[in-house]
Parts: sequence; C-alpha cells; structure tokens
Amino acid sequence: MKLLARIAVASGLLGLGIAASVVAAGSATAVAGGGRHEGGTSHGSGYGRGCGHRNACGYVYVNDNTAGTNTIAGFARQADGSLTPLAGSPFPAGGAGTGAGIGSQGALQQTSDGRYLLAADAGSNEISVLQIQPGGGLILVGSPVSSDGTEPVSIAVHQNLVYVANAGSTSNFTGFTINSAGLLQPLAGSTFTLASGSLPGDVLFNGNGALLAGTLVDTSQIDTFTVGSDGLLTPAPASPLAAQATGPFGSEFRPTNPNQLFVSNAHAGANLGTVSAFSAAANGDLTPIGSSPFADLQTAPCWVEITHDGRYLFAVNTAVPSISRYAITWDGSLRLLGSTVFNYPTGLGPEDARLSPDGRTLYVVDTAANKVSGFAVHRGNLTELTSSPTPLPANSAPFGLVVTQRSS
Repeated sequence: MKLLARIAVASGLLGLGIAASVVAAGSATAVAGGGRHEGGTSHGSGYGRGCGHRNACGYVYVNDNTAGTNTIAGFARQADGSLTPLAGSPFPAGGAGTGAGIGSQGALQQTSDGRYLLAADAGSNEISVLQIQPGGGLILVGSPVSSDGTEPVSIAVHQNLVYVANAGSTSNFTGFTINSAGLLQPLAGSTFTLASGSLPGDVLFNGNGALLAGTLVDTSQIDTFTVGSDGLLTPAPASPLAAQATGPFGSEFRPTNPNQLFVSNAHAGANLGTVSAFSAAANGDLTPIGSSPFADLQTAPCWVEITHDGRYLFAVNTAVPSISRYAITWDGSLRLLGSTVFNYPTGLGPEDARLSPDGRTLYVVDTAANKVSGFAVHRGNLTELTSSPTPLPANSAPFGLVVTQRSS
C-alpha cells in the first residue's frame, strides 16, 4: 500500500534517531464533533463528573486496524491515568483493517455528545459508527459505510458534518452527514479529488467549522478550504500551499484560536524536524507566523497535540522516539521547552496522541510495539506513568485513538 511508504520512511529514520541527540527535560438533531480536530476536548455527556479508585474516569479507545474484521480496543481510564481492558474488548467494528502499520492522524473520532465513535476501516474502504454504551462497551450502528475512496486514514467531525481522507489509489477528501441516530449519509457533491501520490495524512476542521485543512505528506503540501453552509468545500485561493519543510504530517488548530494552524514536518532528516505555525485567513489562505518553522531538534515529528487551554504543543517524534514540548505564545509562535523520552523506547514506533478531557494525561499509540503509552501532564512538562505502556490486543496494527470522560 502506498501509505506504508510513510511507515517505511519512519522506520528508516529509527536508526538515525537512535544516534540523534535528545534534548532532555523533564442533521436531524446535530451531533457536535468534539475531538481534537475541532480544537476541543472529547468530553462526553458527563464531563466534570468525579472519579475515584473504584470508578473509571472515562475510557480510551484505539483503532486496532486488524486484518479481516477490524476491532476497537477499549480501556477504563483510572484517576492515575492507568488503563484496564474493558469487558468484551476488543469490539468488532464491522469493516476490515489492513493488519499493517498505517501512519496518519485522526483515524478514530468521537462526537461531542459522547455517544458515538467513527472508525476508519482502511482494509475495506469503509467508515464504521459505534455507539458507546454505559460502562464503555461499543455496539456497531448499522453497517459500515463506503468511504467513497480507497484506504480511509483520517476523519474530521464538526456538528453533523464529517469529512474523510482517503489515501489509496482513489485519493480524496469526501463528506458525509451524521444524524442523532448515528447514521452516516454521503454528502452529494462533496468529494475533492487529490492528485495521485499526494498521500493525505490528516484532515481536520477548525474550532468553528468554517475551515477544513488536510496535509499531503508525499507532495509536501497543505490543502485548505472554506466550508459552506451546505457542507461543501471551496479551496482557498492559494491552496494547496507548499509546506515549509518536507513531509507535512500531523496538524491541529489551536483550541483557543480557530485561525491558528500548527503542522509538523516529519521528513527533513535526522535532528531536522520542525513544526510550522500558520495564521489562517477567512478565505482559508495560510500565512506563516513569526519565524516559522520552529526547530524540533529531533527526528520525524509526525503527530501533534495541543493542550485544551492552547498554551502548550506536544510533537511525537516517531523515529527517536521522544515527545517535544513547546510553549505557544499569544501570536502563535512556538518556544521549544525540551523533549521527553519514553521509558522503554526500543521498538515503540509512537504515533497518534490524545489528551484526556481534563488535560492531565497524554496517551500515545505505539504502533510498532502494539501498546499505548501514558504521560502525566503538568503545564508543558510530561512524566511517563509507572503503569505505561499498556498492551493492545494481539494482531493489532493500531492507528488513531480517542479519550473520553465517563458518562453520567
């Protein structure tokens, strides 16, 4: 598969990363999208409810990308950040995974009312919707829906609007609507065809849903669009924009400013990783902020996550592996604070990352090791949990995760 080329690049950089220096430092009724790509937290309907040593604070879900029938691994999330597999996990997603590593951001998303998960089934070219049950279990809603392309790798949600990035031979961004019953319907006229070989790595809405962005890894470009009241896309006048370095990959709009976009640049080489910061105009055009791109001093920064208060950005350096930590200034410029290594770095292959709703824990999918790592967050500092990493189901090739709050 073409998308595996990106994993091969990351794997090839692992040897370089070992020698790299690490800067050590510590609708019907609309269903609102509340995932990272809207610059918010996956709250669930019970956000703010307390938890104790006997009660789960919420749940962590991972898209296992298993060959044959794809599954979603589910874990109870305790107050100390530790994870315990849920009864019945892993849960069938209905479609099929590829059974091989896929590098992308956002392959699993949640609606902001906490009721549904949307999962990319990359092996069967489908999107599955699963309803979250009391206690965290998952039940498939209807049947998986065609992604209207091949190899879906990333999903964006805003209210009742869903966009999917397809990265295979039929590569595109294409839209759907989702209603209060969790049923997906294709959005007529929404498909935006991508050039062959562009390899989308991420698709995301900004916080108010007025803009949609997508990274094109292999052509080193960033697509931006305005989103009409009908859900259809209009390309920005200067789209696609040439990235500031090779391999634009993970991306996120600032939770506190829907007009600031941050994009990691993964493929410049050993110790040459950077993160770009852009100001997004109302028409979708992007303008670099300050002295962007900002040095990462690490290798292969692929995935990014921003704290809910918009003050700090974390970039997962797959090839080292480490997590770089930045402070975000008022204008969107970045200041590198340092990088945190994993407790057991050998063979991890960390990828997508997601913060808990309270912002106290950062979880990272370790694709190569088939695990999930967890870090305690204190402002811009990270400390790996003593319980980390947590194993995922056998035969997984995981990508994408969601962290929820326990429902009331």
